[in-house]
Amino acid sequence: MPPCHVPGSADRDPNLLSYIVNRLLQMIPTLLGVSLLVFFLIWLIPGDPAQLLAPEEASAQDIEDIRRALGLDRPLVVQYGEWVWGVVQGDWGTSLYRRRAVLPELLDRLPATVELALASMLLSILLAVPAGVISAVRQNSWGDNVARVGSLLGLSMPNFWVGIMLILLVAYHLRWLPVSGRGGIEHMILPALTLGTSMMAEVMRVTRSTMLEVIRQDYIRTARAKGLRESTVVYKHGLRNAMISVATVVGLQLGYRLGGTVIVEQVFAYPGVGRLAYQSMLQRDIPMVMGTLLMFALLFLFINLIVDLIYGWLDPRISYA
Repeated sequence: MPPCHVPGSADRDPNLLSYIVNRLLQMIPTLLGVSLLVFFLIWLIPGDPAQLLAPEEASAQDIEDIRRALGLDRPLVVQYGEWVWGVVQGDWGTSLYRRRAVLPELLDRLPATVELALASMLLSILLAVPAGVISAVRQNSWGDNVARVGSLLGLSMPNFWVGIMLILLVAYHLRWLPVSGRGGIEHMILPALTLGTSMMAEVMRVTRSTMLEVIRQDYIRTARAKGLRESTVVYKHGLRNAMISVATVVGLQLGYRLGGTVIVEQVFAYPGVGRLAYQSMLQRDIPMVMGTLLMFALLFLFINLIVDLIYGWLDPRISYA
């Protein structure tokens, strides 16, 4: 249920807790639908996990024994039902290849992915929002034209290509930054730039278009007529109202970037959930694939909830009735 606007409601909304609870309850059928779709789509992919696990010299009977030991010989509905029941109890299954519980493995790798996604988001906000504001205030100037062309290029270039180009130029030829792995901040710069390229472009475009609408409003003209400094008019009166649209895009893009880490982490050999998901898909490690996709879905839903709560902080008139 989206928040609605009620002018003049500046106090804390008494419906906020009820709204949060309702949103959390709405996540349950969404997660069930996602998991059901993913589970049956995985089984449509050619290949047999038992055959991949078996040694080369294994006989047909050996492969059948492996399949039976893993429970892969049972009907898909039964396997899915047992997986859901295990998730409810906190057991996300056991990896077929790593022989380790799925949930602890994901929790070990989750900080790396969250760090990468947050770093790309921070870069986008610090670079794209000021660029969008300047582009709107100085419309049709050379700076505006450069920003618009840059955003178009950022949206056009795929992440994996950007990552490869950064590796070739910055890491290989200039040797300024490490190519792969996870360590200090220097290991995160190139993956964050790669992941945040399209996000920066989208945030800049939305900031520019929203600011163009805001600065033409009557209250902006009134603020200027009162003799306020231009920076105060733009950033205090204009940008705060424009940030609602920007927050929406940032939240959605952050959710998409979490999914985009699958390719970026593989390109930079970054040990996060995305790389684990990629490797598990190649190995047809069904419990791990289900776990990683469920984790991504949970993160995406929680990000959307946080963005909705940020609306109320940006605009006190918003009520969660």
